[in-house]
Amino acid sequence: MSRKTTYFLLLLAGLVLGVILMILLGSAMDKTSTNEYCMSCHVHPDADAAWKMSVHYNNDSGVKTDCAACHLPPKGSKGYYAAKARTGMKDVWAYITKDKDELDFESKKELDHAVKIVYNESCKACHVNLFPSGISDDGVIAHLYYQEHEKELGLQCISCHLDVGHHNPNYQHKKMTGVPVRTVSNEEIYTEPRTLTAFENFEETIPGTPVSLKMVAVPGGSFLLGSPKGEPFHGEDESPQRNVTVSSFFMGEVEVTWDQYWAFYAETMSEGRTPPETVYERNARHELDAISGPTPPFGNPDQGWGMGDRPALTMTHYAAETFCEWLSLKTGKHYRLPTEAEWEYAARGGTATPYFFEGSPKKFSDRGFWRHFSKADTALIASSIVYAANSKGRTAEPSQVRANPFGLKNMNGNVLEYCSDWYAPDAYAQLEDGAVDPTGPAGGEEHVVRGGMYADDAADVRSASRRHTEHDAWLRTDPQNPKSIWWYSDIKGIGFRVVCEVPEVLR
Repeated sequence: MSRKTTYFLLLLAGLVLGVILMILLGSAMDKTSTNEYCMSCHVHPDADAAWKMSVHYNNDSGVKTDCAACHLPPKGSKGYYAAKARTGMKDVWAYITKDKDELDFESKKELDHAVKIVYNESCKACHVNLFPSGISDDGVIAHLYYQEHEKELGLQCISCHLDVGHHNPNYQHKKMTGVPVRTVSNEEIYTEPRTLTAFENFEETIPGTPVSLKMVAVPGGSFLLGSPKGEPFHGEDESPQRNVTVSSFFMGEVEVTWDQYWAFYAETMSEGRTPPETVYERNARHELDAISGPTPPFGNPDQGWGMGDRPALTMTHYAAETFCEWLSLKTGKHYRLPTEAEWEYAARGGTATPYFFEGSPKKFSDRGFWRHFSKADTALIASSIVYAANSKGRTAEPSQVRANPFGLKNMNGNVLEYCSDWYAPDAYAQLEDGAVDPTGPAGGEEHVVRGGMYADDAADVRSASRRHTEHDAWLRTDPQNPKSIWWYSDIKGIGFRVVCEVPEVLR
């Protein structure tokens, strides 16, 4: 054979081999993208059952949307093969190394996790028309908002349509109607608030409701506000430490519960939009009259985790202030949000350590390179705080943890808690050492939130850890104009507990 003939045959053989490899690769890609193949690794039965109950499988049209249609980019798009390889290796590794009986599928259905494994471009590849026949007016408004702000705010379809792929019976994509049934076992409707005769723990009874609040008497005292720079995971806004004195006060044993919040909602719900600054000014002057309360929330604000004694959440700082105003009016006492100094003093319970119990945050935290080789010690902290390692991605009832030395539960975890102070990163630098009952900066744009939440690492549930509201970000997916002043759409782990001022006669 001539050299040209040899080159031609080699080229032809290469082309044939390439075509065969492409066919085999395409076949492999198709085979490894079937639902059956996916379920060979994703063995949790709830995943398959929830998918078959969702509108992506159980619908009037008979159309079935497969696993890969949502959990991979559109086939043939840029990054498809890389995403498939990356996802496949991760799933195989998890299948080999993890115990399927310990998988918590419920937490995997939460939005915080879902946004990491669902590709928004795949949603749009199927749902090309966002304004189909029969769409409601609210749907049109929401989809217009999505179109205008998708890239700017990083919006995803599942931000609103979380249960379309895996059905969740506790999830609803509509405005809540009526008032949820409270779970209190007490059948008595209280007619009078509790009368205080001594500075001691008491149970506040809310007239006109079967609901009460356990209030803890917190004796006043002095403590070091903030944390030393040598404390593990210390934040710059936690210093300089200041010696602060707070007067005695009563504080809710636990965060305000759903039973308590729905009692407020049932009596005050409205479509009113009293400006937030009006509530703050009235509350500061103790000028209490008829209360205009929250409008109905969109969806289930409890996220389907349960109500009852679990902490109420997703309400705005304004809504929490309004609850305090309502409670003050109902009981004749002065209820309010705690100051930041009161909150930290109460959380510490007379201790000066990072938590109200002994132990270094490094010992409890999952952060750091060394955690690749050893597990964090969770036994002590898990009995005291609801946080990422023991929460299973949701809030818990107060009975799950023990109280701190003052008798308060979940100060450090479960949900973030509002304080009355405006936030400033240098608030402690502005504060005089030896200050008595400080109330924080005179003004600001965001409010202080303290404590940690169910999704936080041990580093973020220290008694000195500080954060602040993120008002605009927490309303990112709310399509209403104007946006809600009552409910946040993009933060789950936020709640509050109340403080009752000690009456003059008991001081």
